[in-house]
Formats: sequence, C-alpha cells, structure tokens
Amino acid sequence: MTFIKTFKQITKKSVLEAGGKGASLGEMTNAGIPVPPGFVVLSQAFDRFLDETELKAEVAARLAEVNYKDINSVDKASNEIRAVIGKAKMPDDLQVAILAEFKKLGAKLVAVRSSATAEDSKIASWAGELETYLNTDQKRLLSNVQKCWSSLFTTRAIFYGHEKGFYKKLKLFKSAPPTPNPSLLGRGAGMGVSVAVVVQAMVQSEISGICFTVHPVTEDKNQLLIEAGYGLGEAIVSGAITPDSYVVDKKQGTLLEINVAEQSKQLVKSAKSNKWTSVKKTEAGLQKLSGKEILELAEICMTVEKHYGFPCDIEWAYARGKFHITQSRPITTLK
Repeated sequence: MTFIKTFKQITKKSVLEAGGKGASLGEMTNAGIPVPPGFVVLSQAFDRFLDETELKAEVAARLAEVNYKDINSVDKASNEIRAVIGKAKMPDDLQVAILAEFKKLGAKLVAVRSSATAEDSKIASWAGELETYLNTDQKRLLSNVQKCWSSLFTTRAIFYGHEKGFYKKLKLFKSAPPTPNPSLLGRGAGMGVSVAVVVQAMVQSEISGICFTVHPVTEDKNQLLIEAGYGLGEAIVSGAITPDSYVVDKKQGTLLEINVAEQSKQLVKSAKSNKWTSVKKTEAGLQKLSGKEILELAEICMTVEKHYGFPCDIEWAYARGKFHITQSRPITTLK
C-alpha cells in the first residue's frame, strides 16, 4: 500500500487519502499554479499507525466517554488521546519513507500541516481546527507528523467533529465492512474522518496573507479582497495582527480600495521555533504590497478560482520577488 505521494501525484479527487488541504495543493500544482513543492503522508499511514499501535480501541473508548456539555470532560479526553498518540512508536518503514521523501524535497525547513479527510468539504470546513508546524527541520519532522495526527483530537476538533456528526457512528469502529481506504471512524459509512499530513517546502515570506476571490462582506462576485501583512501568514490567519486590505475589480483589473494598517510586530523564523519581532518604525505604517504587486497576485488568485469554478479562500506568501500559493479552499460563509 502507498503511504506517501508527492503533490504531482495528487488531484482534487484525492481528498480521502490526502485530505482537503493536500488534495488542493496537488490539484493546483498540476494546474501550473505557483505552489511550493511538497508531499503528503496519506491518511492510510495514520490508519496503519493506529492499527499497529493498537490505539483504535483506546481512542474510541475515550471519545465514547465524553460528556459534550462539560468542557473538562472534552479536555480530559483530548489530553489522554493526544498523549498516547504522541508517545506511541511510528512503524520503522514509515519513518524511513517520510525521511527519504524529505531528503528528495531538498528543503532544509518545511511546513508540516494537518489535512483532515473531511476538510473543506461542502458539508463542513475543518480549517483552523487542526494544527500546523512551521520551520520544521529533519530532526523534528517525525514528531511533528505525529502531533498533526493527534491534532485530530484537540478539544476544538472533538467539539467540531461531534457537532458535524463525525463521531456518531463509533459502533462502526469494529463492525464496518472493509473499504479501499478504511478509516479511523467509519469513513466508509460517510460519517468518519481521518487525517493526512502535508509536508511542504517552507517559504520564508517577507509579506503574506489571504485572498477571497469573492468579497466576503458584500458578497460581490466581481470584487476580490486581499489581506496582506509582514512576516509569516499564521499571524493573519490567527488574528494576531490587523493586515492591509485591498479590493480589486475582477473584470476591469483595477484597484477599487486600499486600506493600510500599521503593523508593529511580525512573526518570523527563529532557530528553535517562530518568534515575534518588531517591525521597523519606518516600515510599520507603509503599504505592504504595491499596486502592481496587488494586481499580479489578483491575477494568480483569479486563475485559481477559474480552475476550480467556485469562490476561493486562498493563502499566499511573497518572498524574493515571487508569489507562492500555499493553500486554497472554498469560501464556506457565502449565502
């Protein structure tokens, strides 16, 4: 069985094995969108890990005990499940395969991202519930893959999975008939969820942000909204900074609105993890992208939207004069 695939081997039809994030990155790579290279540790690897460590029954038992009206009960289950997943030994051949693919990538540092198999689907958006580890080196790669696996059971993810019905059919855990890709929680029955892990060459972004190919507030389909800030994109995604915002007329290819936000701090790479640093006072109040750069990015994002055929929520990074698309998902908030 295959446990790893490169982005070039993955398409939008690969959600069950690569998760929503992995499938999207593979699809965009094959469509010629400027995506940093990478590979996906498929959901089959997580399923096998749980089988060989005999953790499935324990995970099911902990979830079955949860009282969803009691936050302490959910926290307790989350902590217990994440602890046992983190301490369990990954099969040796999986370790070898992941490290070998990492070496082929030729990147000293990578972003390691959870990619749930129910992520970004039409019935649920798992985005933001699972974890990402930036600036990961070879030494921390395997442990961060396991942390991504265990993030399927953060407190937030457990609540979300319960709300969306992913955990309702735990009886199928042992009794469900085999499927081509058996899952942790009975995905073959249409109710389950598993997790793949994206490993992607790290872009040390000077500027990064988000693009909505339909204005998320006015819902004007002819307007595109770009948000931009200094440093790594997680600062904007997490809401830690207020970004610039630019509105573009998609038909005319013109700038309709520019709002510049003063930014005093930015998230950047450090030796051990990521850290906050101060933005130079001379740059804090400047516009992050020039008009030309805004329109160049808008063109790339409209290409992504055209390829998919629906409004997209796109994460991007800018480094050394080049834009990179690091993620795309459907906009789930439109009416």
